[in-house]
Amino acid sequence: MIDWINLLRSAILGIVQGLTEFLPISSSAHLNILPWLFKWENISDSFDLALHSGTLLSILIYFYKDWLSLIKGGVKIVAKKDKTHEGKLFWYIIVATIPAGVLGLLLDKVVDLLVGDNLNVEMMVISVALVVMGVLLYVVDKKSKTKTSYDKIDFKKSFAVGVSQAVAAALPGTSRSGITMTIARSLGIERESAARLSFLMSAPIVAAAVLKSVGDFTLSVEFFAGVLVSFVSGLLVIKFLMNYLKKGSFKIFAIYRVVLGVIIFAIALSRF
Repeated sequence: MIDWINLLRSAILGIVQGLTEFLPISSSAHLNILPWLFKWENISDSFDLALHSGTLLSILIYFYKDWLSLIKGGVKIVAKKDKTHEGKLFWYIIVATIPAGVLGLLLDKVVDLLVGDNLNVEMMVISVALVVMGVLLYVVDKKSKTKTSYDKIDFKKSFAVGVSQAVAAALPGTSRSGITMTIARSLGIERESAARLSFLMSAPIVAAAVLKSVGDFTLSVEFFAGVLVSFVSGLLVIKFLMNYLKKGSFKIFAIYRVVLGVIIFAIALSRF
């Protein structure tokens, strides 16, 4: 028998994941805040990764032409047939993923020790991360001069963007897309290219986390509902953001982060 309440919650969390994974506003923050606000049961790590598998699929499908070019170019470099920008970028992504994954695991343990199991403390940490990253995103985006397009991204820039993911993986509220786009903008990468690089960089590390936990997945109607909804909403958000950043800035997302962070901090403080 279908538990309609849990099914609805799964769908809502799937929408939240799809809406917030690619916008620089932190999906981990929202997936932690929502159950805390409404006093739902906290989502498990396996269901969190299941939702991420839906948005991972949206990255793979939306950017499938990019992935084909990257993989094809990467193979050509190994075969010593040709050195295209796509081929070099493919290996840049692979190389940056390794230290990002290791550093992310180390930072995750440190943050767990500092925060502990107190949900209100965790919410306050998340709220501070939302505000700080929001301010940084706004300032960096406004001050940075656009110098580098997607086809001019070199190893140093891609490595810096890739490794920065470790902070977001360890600290909820930072936002993987938020910190990678901020670093990319600080390096002079244009907004649309920064978003594209951010999404491509996130795929290997998210895929590794999903594959590692796939045995813990509980297959159910709720599971598939969450994954499906996160996939569909993720596709729509990627399309929106890529079009928006052709002319728009990150200002609106920075403001949202700061406002949300202040509200959550106040609520958490009141619950002590």
